[in-house]
Amino acid sequence: MSPVARLDEFENADTSAANTRFSQEPRMSQNVVVLIGRILLSIMFITAGFGKLTDPAGTAGMIANAGWPAPTVLAYLAGIFELVAGLAVLVGFQTKIAAYLLAAFTLVTAFVFHSGAINIPTFSPEANGLLTVFNGLMMMKNISVAGGFLVLAAFGPGALSIDARRA
Repeated sequence: MSPVARLDEFENADTSAANTRFSQEPRMSQNVVVLIGRILLSIMFITAGFGKLTDPAGTAGMIANAGWPAPTVLAYLAGIFELVAGLAVLVGFQTKIAAYLLAAFTLVTAFVFHSGAINIPTFSPEANGLLTVFNGLMMMKNISVAGGFLVLAAFGPGALSIDARRA
């Protein structure tokens, strides 16, 4: 068969079955995977938010070192936000809003708190170097998590969510 005949055959192929397959609602296994993804994305924020609310001093110190005002108040506000938004993602309630907000929050924290070198005067240069590498990894982790939240916001929480039950 000539290349032109093969191209004609391809252009005239019936693709309705393939198009129908991809336009159908997600299968249950896909919804389970989305649920697992929501659980994994939310765990970090639920635990971090709870930690900030029960012991805000460490977070307040980081906020103060970044030069932001009212560090204790901001630590509590960050804790409340992380806990509430994390729970919203976990149960799939107002998921798109929570996911967009968490993506933005995570990107801000990546660039404000996890970019740049670490230089603690009482630490050795080697220790500061290791902390700088770790801080860079935390920045990349935050950027990746923000990407996960953007995917969740774009495609939704799946059928195993409060949002799906309300629709």
